[in-house]
Amino acid sequence: MWTHYEPVHAVTYFHPRARAAYEAAGLRGYWRGYFAGRTAPLGPIDAAPVIAAFFNFAPPMVTRALPAVWRLATPQEALRARLTGAVQALAELTYELPESHLVEAADLLEAAAGSVETAGRVLGAANAALPLGEYPLARLWQAATTLREHRGDGHVAALVAADLDPVETLAWRVAAGMSAHNLLGRGWDEAQWGAARERLQSRDWLDRDGEPTERGRTGFQAVEDATDEAAARPWRALGPDRTDRLRELLDPIARAGHTVIPVDSPIGLPTLEA
Repeated sequence: MWTHYEPVHAVTYFHPRARAAYEAAGLRGYWRGYFAGRTAPLGPIDAAPVIAAFFNFAPPMVTRALPAVWRLATPQEALRARLTGAVQALAELTYELPESHLVEAADLLEAAAGSVETAGRVLGAANAALPLGEYPLARLWQAATTLREHRGDGHVAALVAADLDPVETLAWRVAAGMSAHNLLGRGWDEAQWGAARERLQSRDWLDRDGEPTERGRTGFQAVEDATDEAAARPWRALGPDRTDRLRELLDPIARAGHTVIPVDSPIGLPTLEA
């Protein structure tokens, strides 16, 4: 299900209309819009909680953005900008789908999002507490965002339980085949990257050549399995029949979303099978 609802959420990072909405709110520059939009459900907070919740950005990068962005736009203005941009993006991508399709998808995705367990999940809880959207695409995007952040909170918990720090996690992903292009832009310097690779080698997750070992692959697969299990409750609540129907409804929307999501994006989102 993640592969089907994540593209709905991700238009906020990659579609030109989403970027334009942030700029119209005074948030010029990609990272200003990113940090303001994603942090806004938490209110006008400083950098420290965001460093913890977002997990994989170097602290100096976050402190350059927060709390400075709140002088450019309030959290409420950032929330309006992110929803406006996301809805405009989805409207452009789904114009060929009948409204009944979007309404049914929004109803089911909202039902799933309404079943999330928010204890211990800061970003998931903050998004779940926002007012429901008024129109189908707004409802669809907000529900996808709640589920996405809920899953992300669980992923961070699994990484912490596996004793992986942020830069080690990024170094592992690059070693395992993810493009380094975007991950290198998260504020860590080369010395920190090198030290992270050395730590992964010392625990036998990488070999002397920096390639993943069987122990590393098994260890990270355990993180992924724990993430999936922690994200499963909404789908158990929705039930198999409604979950299958929702997957069917989301499929053309997700495929449209993939047209604006770079193949080498840091999300690591796999393309959908034909």
